[in-house]
Amino acid sequence: MLGILVITLALGALIFLAYRGLSLLLLTPALAVLAVLASEGGPVLASYTQVFMQATGGFIVQYFPLFLLGAVFGKLMDVSGAAQVLADGIIRGLGPQRAILSVILSCAIMTYGGVSLFVVAFAVWPIAAHLFREADLPKVLIPATIALGAFTFTMTALPGTPAIQNAIPMPYFGTTPFAAPGLGVLTGLFMLAFGWLWLERRARVLGPGYGAEDDDVTQAQFDDAPGLAIAASPLVLVLALNIGFTFVIIPRLDTAYLAQTLYGQTDIEALRGIWSIIAALTLATLALIALNWGRLRARLAEALDAGAKDSLLPIFNTASLVGFGAVIASLSGFALIRDWVVTAGGDNPLISLAIGTSLLAGMTGSASGGMSIALATLGDTYLEMGLAAGISPELLHRVTAVATGGLDALPHNGAVITLLTICGLTHREAYRDIAVVAVVIPVLALVALITLGTVLGSF
Repeated sequence: MLGILVITLALGALIFLAYRGLSLLLLTPALAVLAVLASEGGPVLASYTQVFMQATGGFIVQYFPLFLLGAVFGKLMDVSGAAQVLADGIIRGLGPQRAILSVILSCAIMTYGGVSLFVVAFAVWPIAAHLFREADLPKVLIPATIALGAFTFTMTALPGTPAIQNAIPMPYFGTTPFAAPGLGVLTGLFMLAFGWLWLERRARVLGPGYGAEDDDVTQAQFDDAPGLAIAASPLVLVLALNIGFTFVIIPRLDTAYLAQTLYGQTDIEALRGIWSIIAALTLATLALIALNWGRLRARLAEALDAGAKDSLLPIFNTASLVGFGAVIASLSGFALIRDWVVTAGGDNPLISLAIGTSLLAGMTGSASGGMSIALATLGDTYLEMGLAAGISPELLHRVTAVATGGLDALPHNGAVITLLTICGLTHREAYRDIAVVAVVIPVLALVALITLGTVLGSF
């Protein structure tokens, strides 16, 4: 019981101190070391260098290209004006009476195209503020509206999304970004429909009035903004190229050499999904630069540098959480927790997988961090349980991804804190609606996904 208490306190301290604003890069190794000392009095330095750092470094080695390319792509979309043109075009097409839906879809299209959710929040906020003022809607609903479009269905449910949450399960289950596409679409529509209905209802309850006339928001202007077709082309390319590399190009390559020790003694099924996203983002980024050369030429070096720098903190934060999880998993008390998680769903490994992944995502305040901890420690177990129960790896993939997108948006989540800061609002003012659209509804969608998957299988 002491081991479980120590783990619980370590995770609780991580949540509390991260909420207070302390750096995860400092918190995770410190709390990991303290957990080792309090639990077993084990070798502190060995736990740090051989467990924490090995797991942290392994995550960075595997996923850094995705973080780097995604951040660079998002920065170029922002600097070229393409992100704003795309969002503004959707808003003009739907009209001010559909202000909430316009903002949701603006965020959804950009995140589904590979733009970082942080970039989306910064890019859409001034447009959302202008539109909500014009429609006389409450400002306090803007964070939840952006969160629904950027943090939920496009991050975890829709097949093919280049979000890291959709990429992490691939090497564990040998799947692709398009795992269980039918179920993914239905789950995504569930989140979108019920989230949108909630926000429209809240707008009627709160009544008219923006409620904050002191905002200093000016929509950025571009002397030579791209047309809507040019602005949308890179996003379309990401999705189209991802499909092409996943199902056409990479399967036709001769990859027998991957079995060699030099290349990690692996196979193409473990790498196909990651390779596809890397190739798609690289080519889409080159196309973005070519299509916007006149607009980007003077600022290209600056934008590339800024994008590369933007990728560093997110991946190191996530990787450090993976390192923390590896240390926690090495403690004797974790074996008891693991055994409980594995049996929590009874005979249905989907329920066990969902509970374990959701809890860890909530504990760490990170969808990708919680998922990485769950799969690094229990991925093989879940796969074996799933295969034994006749559950396809594709369904395991989709359940894992969706399970990370609920409890991760608790108040200490970094994206939630950043979003509230951008909008100039506090948790007390705006978090209630974020909790409904980004926590409660995704959890309900997860339940629906597991129910459909259990009855119908993967499709």
